[in-house]
Amino acid sequence: MKKTLLEIVQSILNEMDSDEVNSIDDTVESQQVALIVKGCYEEMIAHRDWPHLKKLIVLDSSLSLDRPTHLRTPDNLKELIFFKYNKQRGDDGMQKYDVVDYLHPDEFLEVVQTRNSKNEHTQTVFDVSGVPLLVLSNQPPTYWTSFDDDYIVCDSYQKDIEDTLQSSKTLVSAYMEPVWQHLDDSVPNLPSEAFPALVEESKSTAFLTLKQMTNQKAEQKAVRQNSWLARKAWKTAGGVRYDNYGRRSRK
Repeated sequence: MKKTLLEIVQSILNEMDSDEVNSIDDTVESQQVALIVKGCYEEMIAHRDWPHLKKLIVLDSSLSLDRPTHLRTPDNLKELIFFKYNKQRGDDGMQKYDVVDYLHPDEFLEVVQTRNSKNEHTQTVFDVSGVPLLVLSNQPPTYWTSFDDDYIVCDSYQKDIEDTLQSSKTLVSAYMEPVWQHLDDSVPNLPSEAFPALVEESKSTAFLTLKQMTNQKAEQKAVRQNSWLARKAWKTAGGVRYDNYGRRSRK
């Protein structure tokens, strides 16, 4: 069962035999416990890819003629799973989303820097780092990479139909980092079955941090809940699939 931040704090304070509160800001101790809950939550989010945080998103176009094959990722992108681009040509209205293959930076450079710079369809584009890249201007993107974990750089674009790669033509599956809301009635962005683990982990940490003592029962429950969560992830059938090409992480 999901709980608000205030309910979690109240539960932990009760276990610690502390003063009752009506808000996470009522006492110094309630404020400390609320921050402990936040820390435990952020650790849980960081240490695994939660299925409910998997989203379909679009990338931001550079809108720069100097970098027509650059796209920017959202600030809260945790991990990119796949990237597709609409390679539709003409006005027939038929969309054609194809996967743009990931290459490691050194592999990407090997592809673009060995191109013929004198070819009429080869264009020199300078990355944000100042490194020149030889991109093709007569075909949709085939490969992508990232040199700074912020911008996605593609190897080509279709200059005859677009000045830069378009945000509206991107289709990305990714894990997104949720935004924490430090309010009484905010509910941590976790599935219901993960709340016992969050509560027990926070309780164990609070006892150790604020009381300088261990809560053996809370620690045991936290270990048990985390072990169970490691085996249970998706609530929809067929949610996990491991393709041969694997999943490309940005980090």
